[in-house]
Parts: sequence; structure tokens; C-alpha cells
Amino acid sequence: MVSFKLCPGAGETTWERPSSVPGTPKSSLRHKGSLPAVNGFHSGGSPLHHLEPPHNNMVRKGSTDQQSPGPTSPTKKQNKETTMTINCVTFPLPATKSEQQLLKPNEWSYCDYFWTDKKDPPGNNYITGFEVLLQKQLKGKQMQKEMAEFIRERIKIEEEYAKNLSKLAQIPLASQEEGTLGEAWAQLKKSLADEGEVHLKFSSKLQSEVEKPLLSFRENFKKDMKRFDHHIADLRKQLATRYVSVEKARKALADRQKELELKTQQLEIKINTKTEEDIKKARRKSTQAGDELMRCVDLYNQSQSKWFEEMVTTSLELERLELERVEMIRQHLCQYTTLRHETDMFNQSTMEPVDQLLQSVDPAKDREVWVKENKTGDIRPVDIEI
Repeated sequence: MVSFKLCPGAGETTWERPSSVPGTPKSSLRHKGSLPAVNGFHSGGSPLHHLEPPHNNMVRKGSTDQQSPGPTSPTKKQNKETTMTINCVTFPLPATKSEQQLLKPNEWSYCDYFWTDKKDPPGNNYITGFEVLLQKQLKGKQMQKEMAEFIRERIKIEEEYAKNLSKLAQIPLASQEEGTLGEAWAQLKKSLADEGEVHLKFSSKLQSEVEKPLLSFRENFKKDMKRFDHHIADLRKQLATRYVSVEKARKALADRQKELELKTQQLEIKINTKTEEDIKKARRKSTQAGDELMRCVDLYNQSQSKWFEEMVTTSLELERLELERVEMIRQHLCQYTTLRHETDMFNQSTMEPVDQLLQSVDPAKDREVWVKENKTGDIRPVDIEI
């Protein structure tokens, strides 16, 4: 809450930094209808209410000392004793990391490990943690397409093999063999034609039950990923814009306070009507600048809370889509092995290793390994303080 100090004999007020009680969220200046946030996480009215919210003791602790204006670069800024701002996102300092708990502590969930930006190896640019998740999704779609192409090649081989078996069965070699041996030979040739028919049916089922589903699964996938990307990117841009506004307002307040201090010093040297009027004017400007800073901080915190919520919601959706993709592929590869067993029981031993590996497919374990290798940071953002 904004606090004011009465100046003796002047009847005027001047802006002071609001005090902070550790463990309590700043919600007094939020716009009507907005929700108080804890570490950027709204406690209600959010599609994320099914997640376990952070406890109140996870709210960062703010100091009440005066912060002198620093550089306004949005790249990296130290902000108070317990927070720092990197690329316009505010994080707690490493020393306060223990105050935060994972949103899904029993899982290696996407929503807990991709808050920090990551340096892009080809250049000096940075990519967001969300972009890392999107790249994984697009890679998964490409792998799915390549699997379908692999099955298509397998179908071609089966069709060619069936054709060659049928052709071999029609060759009249040794057709003049007589007696019971002639009957056995004729049956052997017939078995080639039967085997060719089996392989032909196998190739047909591969096409309809494995290749086609792999190709048609999530036909609008890229469009959905583009929509997610634009949505999160727009929220991040809004956050950056409002952070710049906070820095401008912070500098304006510092300038107004310096001006007030100068006028006060002049008053101590010589009192006259003009100096008193100047002090009143300087106090009003200081108060207005303080109100403007609080307004900008409130807007920034609202933007960061919205970005935070959408990041969690969308990353959980990407996690669900990835699990769905892996499970779909696993089921259709199991169908491949089933068809293969039906086609050639004598070759069952060649399929056993595939069966064993398919039964061992574990999306959660895969995600754990991938997250460990690709995570960009597990520190969640917090509200900026002044």
C-alpha cells in the first residue's frame, strides 16, 4: 500500500516507499476484479486451480530500504535484495530458491523446469524455455512422420516379396514328377502361393492399421503449435513493455525526489513564498511519480502473473500431447508386431526383442531423461517489488 508522510508546517504529503511484511502478497493496488498472486500464481479463477498452489511461506521477502535508480537495460537488472530481473522476468535470488516448491513435486513436469531463457548455440541470441518445449514437440512430429515412411518402405518390401513368391509358384519346374513325391512337390509349390497371399495381406494391413494412422495423427499439429507460440510470445512482449514502463517510472520518481530534496535544502537556507510554493509543487510531483510507479509495477505484476499461468497451462497441454503421441505410436508399433506374428509364426523370435522394448516404453521416464538434459531453469518468476 502507498504510504504518505506529513511534512511539518506544510500541510503537504510526499511519497514514501511502501513497507513490506514478509510472507504476505502485495494485492492492495490490484485493479478491480484481479486476483492476488503468490509468486505470480493466482489462487482462484484460473484454469490451473487443480494444481497444488504454492504455500504462503513461498512469497518472497522484500526489504524496505530505498532503491536507487539503476540502468534501465531489460537484459539483466538486480532488483532489491531478494529478486533479480533477467530479460524482463523477475526471479528470486539463488539464496531464496529454497522458498519455492515445485508445482508438481512428484513428476519431472514441463511446467516446473522451463522458466529461464537459454542461450542459442548457433549464435549469441537467447531462446525461451517455452521455445525449447515447442522444438521438442515439432521434432516429435517429424519423428512420427519418419516412422510412417519407414513402414511404407516395409510395405513395399512385403508387396515385392509376395509378388516374387507368387511368380515362383507358377514356374513349371519338376511339374512332371509322378506319384506321391509329385503330390508333395505340387503342395510345396502351392504353399509358396499361399505364403505370398499372406504377405500381401500383411502389407495391406500395415498400410491401413499402422502407416495411415501415423500419417494422419494430429493433422493440425503445426497450426496448434504456432498458435501456442504466438500466444505465449505476445504475453512475453507485453511483460517486457511493462517492465520498461516500471524502469521509466522508477527513474522519474528518483528525479522527483532529488528535486524535492534540493528544494528542501533551499528552504533551510532562505525562506520565502516562492521557495515554499516550489516545495509544495515538488511534493505533489513526487507523490504523483510514486503513484505512477506503483501503477506500473501493478500492471507489470499482472502481466507476469498472466504469463505465468498461461505458461503452466500450455506446458501441461504440451506434456499431455507428448504423452498422447508416444502412446499412439507405441500402440501402432505393437499392432505392427502383432501383424508380423500372424504373418510368419516361424520368425517370432525376431520380433521378441521388439515386443520387449515396446512393453518397456515409458513416457514418464523418457520425459525425465529429456528434462534433465534440456531444462533451462527451475526457478519460477515472482512479482517485482519496489
